[in-house]
Amino acid sequence: MWRPEKNPFDPGFLPTDRIILHADCNSYYASVESIDHPEYKQVPMAVCGDPSSRHGIILAKNELAKAYHIETAETIYSAKKKCPDLLLVPAHHEKYTAVCRRINTIYESYTDLVERFSIDESFLDVTGSRHLFGTGQQIANELRRRVREEIGVTISVGVSFNKTFAKMGSDYKKPDATTVISRENYRELLWPLPIRELLFVGKSGASLMEEHGIRTIGDLANADPKSLSFLGKTGINLLASARGEDLSPVLPTGYEEQPKSISHNVTFDHDLADPAEVMTGITLIADQVGTRLRRKKLYASVVQVQIKDPDLKVINRQKRLEEFTCSTRLIRDTAAELVRENWPAGKPIRMLSVGVTGLSMDGAQQLSMFSDTVAAEKARRLDDAVDSIRSKFGSDAVRFGRNIGQ
Repeated sequence: MWRPEKNPFDPGFLPTDRIILHADCNSYYASVESIDHPEYKQVPMAVCGDPSSRHGIILAKNELAKAYHIETAETIYSAKKKCPDLLLVPAHHEKYTAVCRRINTIYESYTDLVERFSIDESFLDVTGSRHLFGTGQQIANELRRRVREEIGVTISVGVSFNKTFAKMGSDYKKPDATTVISRENYRELLWPLPIRELLFVGKSGASLMEEHGIRTIGDLANADPKSLSFLGKTGINLLASARGEDLSPVLPTGYEEQPKSISHNVTFDHDLADPAEVMTGITLIADQVGTRLRRKKLYASVVQVQIKDPDLKVINRQKRLEEFTCSTRLIRDTAAELVRENWPAGKPIRMLSVGVTGLSMDGAQQLSMFSDTVAAEKARRLDDAVDSIRSKFGSDAVRFGRNIGQ
């Protein structure tokens, strides 16, 4: 299979013959639900979260619902005002994951360079497959046919020479379409688009650029790099993307770089104000973080917390540890300390995040000479026991008590 002879991260390396596809499932959750219920295709339908919780929002909608201008992430109440007859279907995430695997198995029959971008999107590098399966456009059309006939879901595919333009190609025309963005036509197709259409440009970034006279992707592509200082380092990356100079490779699923941080957050069903409930929340979240650290055989030197109140105001705090750790207990205790010191007792908490950074693979050799080795060994044994039980009987086999360690 084709691999670049040079380092693809080398700025002097600009491959001219890559063929990158971005395959994006159309209205994925709604499409999967319609596999078992074809009647859903005949009426405006949307997949939604639990209406009784704070997650009562639209997760996906079919083409008929889109005609009512229903948007993903809007509330069910708002969507029903636009379309009173909107059929609401609960989400079945296990089903979406299973179908995702089947779709990616089809992709992998054309190349081993398949990178899952999300549950319904994948990048494919088919450069080395063209002698077997034809041009990028031909492969894209074949993928669309097979996924539609074998799975029952439609996909839109962008074909280009880099990942940014391939992704924008899959968005360019929907549903069930192939769009080729080549070195010959990308200026014509993409540069007239509003700057907010460029991949990784958010609302605030678009507004900031518009204030500086950059209103289209072409405006950015033709800008003097020095004039983009107001964007910081991000400006150079966006400039390269607009000019078609995205060099990032397609990384096969399973390839995993060492993360820079690990975190977990929970938006609670009700605001937490009672200290015991807050401690329970911290414990459960820290348990997730510690478990993931140990699975990756990593150690952390910094613990972070993020707290959001019912008015959506957020604070972030962190503390550097005296030693590297993967201990759930130490992460929990440090997070609890940060919450106590920086959040008034009794003040409601809507969302809580616990994270770690400053990661190392050899943290075990960097312990402080003043650390309590006996306590650390007990904590390590407890974590090992919990991990072992969960590996055999599932993640729910062991749960921490409400007031553990208190």
